[in-house]
Amino acid sequence: MRVPYWHVDAFADRLFSGNQAAVMLLEEWPEDRILQAIGAENNFAETAFVVRDASGEADWELRWFTPTSEVALCGHATLASGHALLERDGSERATFRTRRSGVLEVRRDGECYALGLPVTRVERRADPGLLAALGCEGEVFHSVSGAEQTAVVLLPDEAAVRGVVPDMQELAAIDLMAICTARGGASDVVSRVFAPAWGVNEDSVTGSAHAALAPFWAERLHRDEFTAHQASARGGDLTCRLDGDRVWLGGGCVTVVEGTFYLGG
Repeated sequence: MRVPYWHVDAFADRLFSGNQAAVMLLEEWPEDRILQAIGAENNFAETAFVVRDASGEADWELRWFTPTSEVALCGHATLASGHALLERDGSERATFRTRRSGVLEVRRDGECYALGLPVTRVERRADPGLLAALGCEGEVFHSVSGAEQTAVVLLPDEAAVRGVVPDMQELAAIDLMAICTARGGASDVVSRVFAPAWGVNEDSVTGSAHAALAPFWAERLHRDEFTAHQASARGGDLTCRLDGDRVWLGGGCVTVVEGTFYLGG
């Protein structure tokens, strides 16, 4: 089987920045073990699989796999999927029906794209085990709606965020995505994201994390729009806008590879 394949740098304005994702356009769903094996083969933080949606609810069905597991929500690979399909079809928007996160949308926004995700809201909760694994001191907030297994750790400043050195083995035993964040300098907000339990030690730029950071920081900044920088080794910049129960994330994409994935003998 010949599968159309794209390697995209998402939330990027140039090559070798932002977050890498593979996008694969399937005619029908194979067994989950095959999807997982492809995710491991690609070895990106996420591989996005899209199939035409026969339900009429959206344009496409969408699922995401890390090298080790399927996830409930992935922003950067959704943005990458929208980029690949809109460039291929010349259309202005694409909608994606997902299994656990509802219908998502990617639309053109000038030279970039806007990605609509459901809000994740968090509440304060003591979690000394998480702080010990991260090797830092801060306020911990756990998700109570939206994306499950999400934790936001509020640190005093950008230097503290950049200085986090987790114990990855210890953190891998905690089944969640840990978002360390603070007020930024060049951007309004800065963050780093760790999810070793899901096969991603540190993610480069994480859309689903900003679905939690948008309402979190909108409350603290007293405004619904702000700029954000994810301070990973690759780094990435995006805009965040809170709109009711949706978050709109803005950013660019760069296609690195377009080709064919050969599935099967």
